Amino acid sequence: MKKPKIFIACDTTKPKKIKKIIKETNIKKINFGYKFGLEFLNSKNGRKFVSNLKNKTTWGDYKWSDIPNTCASAMRAVKDLKFNYITIHISAGLEALRAAKKVSSKTTKLVGVSILTSLDNKSLKEIGYNRDVKKIVSTQAKLASKAKLDAIVCSPHEIKIVKKFFKKEIITPGIRLSGDSKGDQKRVMTPKQAFKNGASALVMGRSLINGSIKKNIQRLIKELN
Repeated sequence: MKKPKIFIACDTTKPKKIKKIIKETNIKKINFGYKFGLEFLNSKNGRKFVSNLKNKTTWGDYKWSDIPNTCASAMRAVKDLKFNYITIHISAGLEALRAAKKVSSKTTKLVGVSILTSLDNKSLKEIGYNRDVKKIVSTQAKLASKAKLDAIVCSPHEIKIVKKFFKKEIITPGIRLSGDSKGDQKRVMTPKQAFKNGASALVMGRSLINGSIKKNIQRLIKELN
């Protein structure tokens, strides 16, 4: 059986904490990668830490959303960090997606982010969208395919919709172990449900790194079996 692929959301400003996360997730049963978000990437020691990290699957979760030239320039600016994955908002538009993809490294997967899992239909109406989540995500999946992106991030609830239009890697955040709090997320699932729906990989944060990481991983493995 193929090992499940799970990215740990390293949401902290403390390299010491991330070192602990990496050490305690060094197991054979799961293929762990490490996602660094804006909190860590903008911290004093974030860039230096990532530049020194070797032999790990890394993800720069920048979620760029800007004009095409800026997105391309940002991609060039972080090439030295050799991320395996980098994110850009699909809502940045087709030209921005293509511009970033054009200058991306062959070893870096450009990942399009669809509607954030912290948003629901009510939230979208407040922003000004007049269509529901699923219809917007289906349009975004088509755009990601047209821009030849390497992967897409979507809620586990939209996996089946995305699969109709996007044939590459599908990564799902909003994952919680059974019984854990949703926190600030709206559209969530358990790891087993998400993989069953067709996710290629998951993103997990608080469910794994809050409290005992080893015990949380044991829970995760038990839920996946």
